[in-house]
Amino acid sequence: MELLRFATAGSVDDGKSTLIGRLLLDSKQIFEDQLEAVERTSRERGFDYTNLALLTDGLRAEREQGITIDVAYRYFATPTRKFIIADTPGHVQYTRNMVTGASTADLALILIDARKGVLEQSRRHAVIASMLGVKHLVLCVNKMDLVDFDEATFERISTDFSDWAAKLDIRDLNFIPISALNGDNVTQHSPNTPWYDGQTLLHHLEHLYIGSDRNLIDARFPVQWVVRPMSNEWHDYRGYAGQVAGGTFRPGDEVLVLPSGLTTTIESIDLYGGSITEAKPPMSVTIRLADDLEVSRGAMLCRPNNAPTVTQELDAMVCWFSEHPMQARNKYIVKHTTRSVRALVRDLHYRLDVNSLHRDETSAELTMNEIGRVSLRVTEPLFVDEYRRNRTTGSFIMIDEATSETVGAGMVLGTGT
Repeated sequence: MELLRFATAGSVDDGKSTLIGRLLLDSKQIFEDQLEAVERTSRERGFDYTNLALLTDGLRAEREQGITIDVAYRYFATPTRKFIIADTPGHVQYTRNMVTGASTADLALILIDARKGVLEQSRRHAVIASMLGVKHLVLCVNKMDLVDFDEATFERISTDFSDWAAKLDIRDLNFIPISALNGDNVTQHSPNTPWYDGQTLLHHLEHLYIGSDRNLIDARFPVQWVVRPMSNEWHDYRGYAGQVAGGTFRPGDEVLVLPSGLTTTIESIDLYGGSITEAKPPMSVTIRLADDLEVSRGAMLCRPNNAPTVTQELDAMVCWFSEHPMQARNKYIVKHTTRSVRALVRDLHYRLDVNSLHRDETSAELTMNEIGRVSLRVTEPLFVDEYRRNRTTGSFIMIDEATSETVGAGMVLGTGT
């Protein structure tokens, strides 16, 4: 079955974790003992209802404060599709966590409290989703039960959000009125919203078409590992393992090997248990080549007439994760696909206010959870595409050389000379 990754986002107490709990419960993904534990904990805390948020808020601090801090991943499946959910925090101080959770999402699900309408945080989440290349966005107007399922409230919020989203690169936007607590329009249509004739949330998730979202044109295969089995039976075997980052690879295809610049053809594409005739993203495979070339971890296979940009200059948007600010002339390690190189921050062009889209060109540093446009110079060439074209070959992380801490995440906008 096809896999859909989606991330939830919203302001504090908008019901993200409750909605995920409702999806898991109504799709029968919760064991009886899990549900009993949640019901018992809910009673102990004085709730007169089953607090489904307890199914996802795993950290003690989250349960005590009633907020989401870390990204919680949950997995479930229906007869139609498999899902991976990233429950991301809504508070501004956890922006880096939202960036992490949404970076691999096919869809972003933003919740808005029907009583509060579109808030600054709601706009911030839409900006981040757009910046991360999330192509599909669903706005769930939650807690409709607390506004008596008023259609005018839903329409006003939908209009307000549409006006803001028009400034962003969001090609697919849908609105659904729900009550996560009671399950209205989550998996079943609600009799409380006879004026709403759209899909339920689960039906939308099950039938969303994402086949055209992945880049199947630009063939990209970063080599992660050289496979050389040390046995008599396989003593002549030499393959290159990794995850397909773009395009389609087939036996007999001519490929260019970077950084050597040599060309050869694909002899076979192997999986455990046998060979296959085609590999597409995000499949993990081992590719064998017809010629014995110099290929090691960090190399990339691509088409001779369709190669990524080979560069040592990166122009990128960076979300900063560390408590130690990023400033011009700082040095870090950049990990891009399977290559790790040293890097120098040449310039910080501006800090972006994700709430207003204002560019602060006077800022001298990026502090934790801030996003800005920077220029980097790396010590060895990288093989990159623009992030909007390929999220894998257009992204990287920044690592502190001394502590090995991941301090930032970047999205390539372009390259220098």
